[in-house]
Amino acid sequence: MEILILAIVLAVVVLGAAGWLVVGSRRRGSVAPPPPRTPVEPGVGEDAAALPEAPRRGVETVDLPDAAAPPAEAPAVPDTVEEAPPALDVPEPTAGRLVRLRAKLARSQTTFGKGLLALLSREHLDEDTWEEIEDTLLTADVGVAPTQELVERLRTRVKVLGTRTPAELRGLLQEELLALVGTDYDRSLDTAKRTDGRPATVMVVGVNGTGKTTTTGKLARVLVADGRTVVLGAADTFRAAAADQLQTWGERVGAHTVRGPEGGDPASVAFDAVKEGIAEGVDTVLIDTAGRLHTKTGLMDELGKVKRVVEKHGPVDEVLLVLDATTGQNGLVQARVFAEVVQITGIVLTKLDGTAKGGIVVAVQRELGVPVKLIGLGEGPDDLAPFDPAAFVDALIGD
Repeated sequence: MEILILAIVLAVVVLGAAGWLVVGSRRRGSVAPPPPRTPVEPGVGEDAAALPEAPRRGVETVDLPDAAAPPAEAPAVPDTVEEAPPALDVPEPTAGRLVRLRAKLARSQTTFGKGLLALLSREHLDEDTWEEIEDTLLTADVGVAPTQELVERLRTRVKVLGTRTPAELRGLLQEELLALVGTDYDRSLDTAKRTDGRPATVMVVGVNGTGKTTTTGKLARVLVADGRTVVLGAADTFRAAAADQLQTWGERVGAHTVRGPEGGDPASVAFDAVKEGIAEGVDTVLIDTAGRLHTKTGLMDELGKVKRVVEKHGPVDEVLLVLDATTGQNGLVQARVFAEVVQITGIVLTKLDGTAKGGIVVAVQRELGVPVKLIGLGEGPDDLAPFDPAAFVDALIGD
C-alpha cells in the first residue's frame, strides 16, 4: 500500500514538471525580441569609458615653493584703457593755393581765355569775329552788360595798338579781364577775434546742393591753416548727416562742433555755438545753415531768424553765400533773394573746376555788389582757395 501511494506521488510530480516546461516554452516563444539598441558615441553619457587613473605623486616628489621667496606680484590691470587721440591733419597753407590749383581751371581756359586769344589773333577782326568774341563771353556767363563793356574796350585798344603780336594780345586781354573781375574789392575774410574778446561769427548760407556743408568744413581748414582757432555750429538740423559730416571735418583739424537734436531749432544751435566759442575763447565761429530754396518764403524767414538770434551775442561779421558755378546765370536769381533776407558780405563759388563758366565771377559781383572771396576747385580737402583776381585771370588765359 505504501508503495502504491509513493508511485502516485512521483507520477504527479513528473506530470507537473512537464506541464511547467511546456507553458514556459510557449511563453518564451510569444515574447517579441527586444529592439536593437541605437549605438551611442563612445565617451558620451553613461557609456563613457572610465578614465585611466593618473599616477599619484607622493609628497617627496612634489617641488614645493621656497618659503623665503617673496610672492610674485600680479600684473597691474588699468581700470580704463585710454585711447590715443587721432592725429590731426595739417592743412596746406592758403598762400599760393590758387596758383597750385591752376591746372583745375584747364577746361575754363578753353572758352574764357584761350578761346578769346585765338579770336583776337586773327589777321582780320571783322564784325563776325567780334560777334564770336561776344558769344564766347556770354557762353562763359560773363553777363550781357559786362560783355558789351569788354568788347568795346577791346575794339578801341586793338585799333590803337595796330600790330598785334601774341604777347601784346595776351597782355591786353589780361589787363581788360582783370579790370572786369575787379581789383578794388576787399576780398579778405573778417575772421579775427574782436577787441572785446568775442569771436568773429561767420554764417554760411545757400540753396540745396551747392556743397555748403563741405565748404564750411573746408573753410575751417583754411582758417586753421592761417593760425585761427575755430568752433563749428551745425545749424542744419534737418539732416542728421549734415551734422555728422561737419563734425568729421572739425575733428580732422581739432575744431569742436556744436550740434542739436535732429529737427531742432537751428537758431538755438547757432546761438549755442557762439556761446561755446565765447567760453572757449576761439577766434572764429563758423555756422553751417540748412540749404533752402530761394522760392520758399518760410525757410528764408527762418534764415533771417537765425541771423537775428546770433546777433544777440554781437554782430555777424561775415555772411558767405555759396553758389554752384555750374548753374551760371540761374545762380544769380538765388543770390538776389538771399541778399534781400540776410546781408551778404562775400561769395564762395564752388565746382569751378571742370567748367567753362568762369565768367560767373564777373556776373555775380556785378549783380550783388559783393566780392567773390573763395573759390572751390576740386573735391580735395584743401581745394578751397582764397580768390586772387590776378592769379585767376592768369590761369584762365594760360601760357
